[in-house]
Amino acid sequence: MSGSSLAEALRARGLRLTTQRQLVLDAVRLLGHATPEQIHAKVRRAAAGVNITTVYRTLELLEDLGLVTHTHLSHGPPTYHTAGEKSHIHLVCHQCGTVDEAPRSLLEPLAVKLDEERGFLVDIGHVALFGVCSRCGDAHAEAPVRAAFRRVGR
Repeated sequence: MSGSSLAEALRARGLRLTTQRQLVLDAVRLLGHATPEQIHAKVRRAAAGVNITTVYRTLELLEDLGLVTHTHLSHGPPTYHTAGEKSHIHLVCHQCGTVDEAPRSLLEPLAVKLDEERGFLVDIGHVALFGVCSRCGDAHAEAPVRAAFRRVGR
């Protein structure tokens, strides 16, 4: 979303575009999946006086405006990314912490089954699967080892 579109969304709510709001949105866009602390560090490079409380409040406002969304990728703080991105599954590596994305279509059959059998509606955009990425895992591990990992979950 451009600065003028952000300004329009804010004006529609009786708010104004501030440098801090634009910097926070720009940081979310640039960083991809980022915690408020990572966003704060990025914003401080451009505006040293912006504090973490401002970042948290701005993220909450941007989420209310439908411009960013969050998910929980661990027990730590939420991770934010732009809301305009296509809904996806988050793949989180236990070893290096890398966050990758997979298409929601991979989980849609499971989501349908859970709805039909249990009446449970899955929010796929908030799903995070934890494991070991291809860079950290031994790509040449023998099949029995990989199968054991799948069974016991590490």
